[in-house]
Amino acid sequence: MDFGANWQQYDQLYHPLPPDEWVTGETLTGTAVPHPLRIGTSGWSRVAYMGTLYPRGTKETGLLTEYSRLFNCVELNATHYKIYAPEAVRKWVEKTGSRDFKFCPKVPQSISHHSTLLNAGVETAAFLEGVAAFEDRLGPIFLQLSEYFSPVRKINLYKYLESLPRQLTFFVEVRHPDWFGNPAERAELFRTLKDLGIGAVITDTPGRRDCLHMGLTIPKLMLRFVTQGGHPLDSIRLQDWKARLDDWNARGLEETYFFLHVHDGKYEAGFYEEVQAVFGLTRSQPQMTFF
Repeated sequence: MDFGANWQQYDQLYHPLPPDEWVTGETLTGTAVPHPLRIGTSGWSRVAYMGTLYPRGTKETGLLTEYSRLFNCVELNATHYKIYAPEAVRKWVEKTGSRDFKFCPKVPQSISHHSTLLNAGVETAAFLEGVAAFEDRLGPIFLQLSEYFSPVRKINLYKYLESLPRQLTFFVEVRHPDWFGNPAERAELFRTLKDLGIGAVITDTPGRRDCLHMGLTIPKLMLRFVTQGGHPLDSIRLQDWKARLDDWNARGLEETYFFLHVHDGKYEAGFYEEVQAVFGLTRSQPQMTFF
């Protein structure tokens, strides 16, 4: 993910994590809830994993199986580009066997980027019909809006979110700077999401620190953590998150989805191993580690 990844000025762009947004204090109850730390990436077909995280020579049909042995969730970008039928979804599930694994499908861009959100009912129904086939493997559904979708169209967004089924978990990522730079819009966004029971994606990427808003509108976290790969600041930022997650977990965080986006592929395997060490995970049983 290259959004906000200004690596030329990385050294100057680092700041410690900001304080919690007001809504986080309203959302977390103060009671610890044991739950698995779910760590994943944006897909299982990463060339950088071959011969590092995956055995060399792994066939394409076996990539998801290998991925699910290492990670316990995936940010499913495939659904951003195509609406999949239930039959295709079930094949993905089969490849993960009996593991505790969650798929977090991204809403198709035909809805999130190429519609007004007010004319997307048919496509949304088709998308939800497909991902329903994940059954108990379905994690949060991820609506990512374009950088050009500003609060000028907030009514479209809020009405669309109101139309979504409440029995499913949804997160939304807004990127236009006006969602964060305008205090009134920022407060309204968090209040609306909290009232609707929808999460706000937190994106930690060096060039867009405004997206690092630290607002939990539901007691669940979807974090997109963007690193350069091989840079000392990656490790410092990771330790910052370990401390914040320890705090949030003690206060009642119920689910954690931590998606790694490593800019330079040759560092992906090594950084994943660093994440394992920081959070006390084991390579063979990531799903068994609880806070």
